Amino acid sequence: MDINIVIGIIVVLILVIAVRRFVGVASGKKGCCSDEGTGVSTCNTAKAPEVAAPKDQDESHYPYVATYEIGGMTCENCVRHVTAALDSVPGTWATVTLAGGQARVRSKSPLDVDAYRKAVESAGYRLLA
Repeated sequence: MDINIVIGIIVVLILVIAVRRFVGVASGKKGCCSDEGTGVSTCNTAKAPEVAAPKDQDESHYPYVATYEIGGMTCENCVRHVTAALDSVPGTWATVTLAGGQARVRSKSPLDVDAYRKAVESAGYRLLA
């Protein structure tokens, strides 16, 4: 077999794998840090931010509440990243669950979905709804 054909086949295979991964992550079907098929996480939990819960945890002080779907979370490390990102929005207290892929956001002021989306995306995830 000609070496150019072999190299061409290898390049095509790499491109197919890369496109499949990109589409999976972009659609929320695959996450940032694990092999979905095996469940093996490649996250480095040492990189996870420390999430300091808001000092004010009196739910009556947070009159605005919404639940959002979060795409791309695959492990507890992801949950910590998304929680920290949402809690960084002033006046916000978030509770994120991996099982449902959801974030419950409580806010002292009217909900700012654009700010939440920007915070979540800056952490490498997607606010889907």
